[in-house]
Amino acid sequence: MRKLIALGMMLGLAACSQGDAPSEKAKQAALDTDVAKFSYAMGMDVGTSLRQMGSDIDADVLVEALRTSLAGGEVRLKPEEAGQVKQAFFQKKQQEKQAEMAATGATNKVTGETFLATNKKKESVMTTDSGLQYEVLTSADGAKPVATDTVKVHYKGTLIDGTEFDSSYARGEPATFPLNRVIRGWTEGVQLMTVGSKYRFFVPSGLAYGERGAGQKIGPNSTLIFEVELLNIETPEPAKDAAAK
Repeated sequence: MRKLIALGMMLGLAACSQGDAPSEKAKQAALDTDVAKFSYAMGMDVGTSLRQMGSDIDADVLVEALRTSLAGGEVRLKPEEAGQVKQAFFQKKQQEKQAEMAATGATNKVTGETFLATNKKKESVMTTDSGLQYEVLTSADGAKPVATDTVKVHYKGTLIDGTEFDSSYARGEPATFPLNRVIRGWTEGVQLMTVGSKYRFFVPSGLAYGERGAGQKIGPNSTLIFEVELLNIETPEPAKDAAAK
């Protein structure tokens, strides 16, 4: 059992060619026993993991090695050779990924800088010394937070092409967080706001997630746009008196 699960996890580090159709024997396999059903379920997990990882693998060769290994037969690579092959393969894929990220980051940086240079010319947009740009959508007379405060906000985040990557509105619930534990653009920008106001922030990548990006949608060196409503400055709960009874 553990060996099968470990095999599935190991195979999940590579990816399966989507064009490879299952063999005729696999198509006709009857799922009429618990072993058959479990084997098929394991195959689903491994195949899905391989496909989602996005690299190349030869399904026929994989199945050959799998059958031979499960049967205890003589494999065509020594264990040390197999280790070297896997290491070289993953190193190559990592290098390709790094090169792709660098190219994407360079493009995003130029695109973001061009966007911000044009955007700052708008009469409604103001720019701080750090390069953060903002415009006031709704003003209010409430209190302003400081960096050590915890705030409650509603917000929506998009890329400059309009792609939405996060939204408390979509979740139907405001977000609450310490202001000094978010990206620099938020820490600086929200301190400009008063409770009850709504701002739009244009955040350079250096004040956001920089070269590393974040998640699936925020690539390296991405300039971000946030619409933020400051709903409240949360009052911390008073410390409990240990001597109180």
